[in-house]
Amino acid sequence: MQGVYQWLLSGSDPALIRTQLAEAAGFAKCDTRFFDGLWRGVTGEFDTLVAAFAPFLDRKATELSPVEKSILTIGAWELLREPEVPYRVAINEAVELAKSYGGTDGHKYVNGVLDKLAASARAPEIHGARTAS
Repeated sequence: MQGVYQWLLSGSDPALIRTQLAEAAGFAKCDTRFFDGLWRGVTGEFDTLVAAFAPFLDRKATELSPVEKSILTIGAWELLREPEVPYRVAINEAVELAKSYGGTDGHKYVNGVLDKLAASARAPEIHGARTAS
């Protein structure tokens, strides 16, 4: 999320930001294969990902804070491009980021938007989870 936020605010080359992130403390603990896929996906498909969740917003995407936009875009990428990540996990990770970095009750907003996107993008998975319960 930090990298996407930095990219949105600075407009710097994603490769440069990726290099900076790799040099940060704690990066060695991450799954670099997954991270690189997410990084390339979010920065490469940014407008497509925003367009995917835009119908579920209560305002224009341009009016979202950079934190909300970063979190929603990452969540959208996981929901749309990583089917092996369960939809509940993708949403929960986004909600936890919003709790840590977003505004008051921003996590509720992120949850609502991504829940609606998941209902659209992952309908068979959600239906299967509900019938198994």
